[in-house]
Amino acid sequence: MLIVEHFMWRHQTEAVSVLDVLFAGEVFCDLVFAGIPHLPTQGGEVFADRFAVVPGGTATRSVAAARLGLRTGLCAVIGTDFLGDHIAAELAREENLDLAWLRRDPAVQTPVTVAASNEHDRTFITYEEEGALRPEVWDGELPDARFVQLTLGRPLPGWIARLRARGTRVVGGVGWDPTGRWSPEVLTRLDEVDVFVCNAVEATSYTRTATVEEAVKVLDGLVADVVVTDGPRGAVAVTGDTGELVRIPAPQVPAVDPTGAGDVFTAALITGLGHDWPLPTRLRFAALCAALSVRSLGGAGSAPGRAAVDAFLTEIPGIPGDDVERMRAVLR
Repeated sequence: MLIVEHFMWRHQTEAVSVLDVLFAGEVFCDLVFAGIPHLPTQGGEVFADRFAVVPGGTATRSVAAARLGLRTGLCAVIGTDFLGDHIAAELAREENLDLAWLRRDPAVQTPVTVAASNEHDRTFITYEEEGALRPEVWDGELPDARFVQLTLGRPLPGWIARLRARGTRVVGGVGWDPTGRWSPEVLTRLDEVDVFVCNAVEATSYTRTATVEEAVKVLDGLVADVVVTDGPRGAVAVTGDTGELVRIPAPQVPAVDPTGAGDVFTAALITGLGHDWPLPTRLRFAALCAALSVRSLGGAGSAPGRAAVDAFLTEIPGIPGDDVERMRAVLR
């Protein structure tokens, strides 16, 4: 039996002063419509068969990490409106999620996203205000954190460099670029992070490459660790010692709503990083958790807990025995 003590798990009774991971970014109130027959055409209307109002954005990653047992912090800004009240109440129910750094600003409208999806496609409409963006200034003392995760769409705030200087590993990501420019300037920020996680569209768009494999090779020259998710085809990364490309397929499951699967993947990947698992194990675990999340409505509500992931392990064939042992050592 593998004994894992790198992270503090929520079943411990002693108070913990160190975070496993701090997530910084934008939190949205997600209005999720699923089970639509097709995306609506201009002037048309379609009917969903499922609906949920859930925390989204950075909140999804935070909830996913907390449900996997990581002591998690969330740094973000939401309003004091009814949407913000709902999101704050939902997040407060999560064990192991510290909301000490979630700011409530009465001058800000809580960001909101309408997500419409089926098993084949999805579309989003989002409204957010400048005041609800990731905090650029840290008020008070910085927490101790083993990892911090944020997106690189804007220059990183100074407090990230201060955390990194203290030994915190920085996990960077990117999001959809509504301008369509996919500015290469984003890639210049990779020297400020230790791990970079993005999806196939983001990777090929920013690197101007035709395939995920080509994109990973370009990104590997810019950051120590890079992982590119490729939807139902799994994930691709590069081993640090040999430079060999590793592709791990995703478990094939019936998809209800893929919204938030990438956020769950990132949270699970950080779990594996914290335990120094081999790269293929980290990718398998992250892909497993992401696949489990698409079986329910997206956003934070779809993030699986440890018991669900443990049970899911028995449904997925072909996982090496050593990997199953590693995963179960931290899930139980």
